[in-house]
Amino acid sequence: MAVAFFSYSCKNLGKDEFVKAPSGLEYKLYSQNKEGEYELKEAKHDTTSAAYKAKLDKVMSFEMEYRNAKDSLLFSTKDNAMPIQIKMVASPNKGSIEEAFLMLDKGDSAVFRINADTLFAKTFRSPLPPFIEKGSFLTFFVKAINLQTEQEAMADYPKMMERQQKEMEARAAKQGPVDEKLIQEYVKKNNLQVQKTPSGVYYVVTQPGTGPNATDGKVVSVKYKGTLLNGKEFDSSEKSNGGKPIEFPLGQNQVIKGWEEGIKQFNKGSKGTLLIPSPLGYGSMARGAELPANSILRFDVELVDIKDAPAAPAGPQGPAGPGGPGL
Repeated sequence: MAVAFFSYSCKNLGKDEFVKAPSGLEYKLYSQNKEGEYELKEAKHDTTSAAYKAKLDKVMSFEMEYRNAKDSLLFSTKDNAMPIQIKMVASPNKGSIEEAFLMLDKGDSAVFRINADTLFAKTFRSPLPPFIEKGSFLTFFVKAINLQTEQEAMADYPKMMERQQKEMEARAAKQGPVDEKLIQEYVKKNNLQVQKTPSGVYYVVTQPGTGPNATDGKVVSVKYKGTLLNGKEFDSSEKSNGGKPIEFPLGQNQVIKGWEEGIKQFNKGSKGTLLIPSPLGYGSMARGAELPANSILRFDVELVDIKDAPAAPAGPQGPAGPGGPGL
């Protein structure tokens, strides 16, 4: 399969055999020739070379997507309308995704195959999500589009965010009316007494709590169960976190936008339901067979606790890892 980030000038791109690096990392590396066609490129594994050292501590911008062993799309920068920015650092983990990124020069494209257990344990530092099989491999399709100093990357970040916002608004304008009709039908059928946030998240508080509502800069602990409108469960804190609430800071985009806004409608100890249109959820990105693209999400939530926490500064981000409601 040729990923959409690559040029159609190479029809067989991605069908070549994987090469195995000394570390065990499997890859296919490509560069463009003067005619704009992609050609196989030999990777350099000399970590003492000047070219390798020149990348260290720089920020590389990537277009990227990765898929599970069944070829289901798990993440795509195309869906987020924003490239991934990653600081290039030497990793002690052999065969890691960090090693893979350092193989690319600006303009290169590549396909990498990474063990999912190792990726989540050592890079994402989170449990393996239920929709990824233990012991399986994930396939990454990446294109290196820029290499900058940290200062240059930070200067570009607000512009990237502005472009992302405009693109996401355009997508929401197209998909929003479709989801709105389906949610309204669901609300009427189930006789729900809902309220609606300005961005379009529907919510019901079924059990009031105490104190003020959660706000940006606070760390919240939430128990949840996620289902589609047909009642099919795709995730829960019971399954993903051993029954314990998940904990995350509000206002730092660590969860889907529907959660960022929806959780703020609750205070400590309260329970309720969120109905999240797909543009504020996972959009056109499927999360395994249980969660198709453009899914409207229902979350039954309990806000267990709210704590103070300093807000983290915005800046270049690491590779995105799926897991939990929006991570």
